[in-house]
Amino acid sequence: MTEGGPETGPDAEAEFAAADIEAARVLFAQECRFIWAAATADQLPPLGLPEVAFAGRSNVGKSSLVNALTGRKTLARTSNTPGRTQELIFFDLGGRLQLVDLPGYGYAKVSKSKVQLWTDALFAYLRGRTTLQRVNLLVDARHGLKDSDLQAMDLFDRAALSYQLVLTKADKPKPSELADLIHATEAAIARRPAAHPTIRATSSLTGQGIPELRAELTRFAV
Repeated sequence: MTEGGPETGPDAEAEFAAADIEAARVLFAQECRFIWAAATADQLPPLGLPEVAFAGRSNVGKSSLVNALTGRKTLARTSNTPGRTQELIFFDLGGRLQLVDLPGYGYAKVSKSKVQLWTDALFAYLRGRTTLQRVNLLVDARHGLKDSDLQAMDLFDRAALSYQLVLTKADKPKPSELADLIHATEAAIARRPAAHPTIRATSSLTGQGIPELRAELTRFAV
């Protein structure tokens, strides 16, 4: 796997020092172990390490991104079936940071009552988790923002919860199409108070943007 690729935003090349990229690589190479799964609000784990979460539509590539960040193939479950991740999944990264894989929203093929349970657990987590430092909102680079993504951003803004948009599958569109999508997405979040201004374009297949996202998330580690 070749990591790297074009970055977004001004002065992207100087955004992270080589030492920051290396420190992040070392952190994400540490043991990353499953520690908890919560299907309902009352099953959430006790507060502990700082947490960064991964949210997005079903089948957007959350589990693949978590696997790519940690350099593993099977840490987080992947599936071609939307809605496979039905719980909030917590991982401990080297005793310094927790990664949280959230249930996908959108078109999960399950009962409405089951979806409501996930939704209640997700909202309880987002609204009351003082250890939650950042939500990475994943958007498929082939499709751009959908109504459900806008609804998620509305929730994050109301909760004053810091979130950053991360484009997945960035190797799929043509470079010009990707650039247009980035500009359109930047315009869409420009006036959203809780949105981080930098958009990360990533590919779990080629490694594009993975070192930079690791460095970003390492800032929250203890």
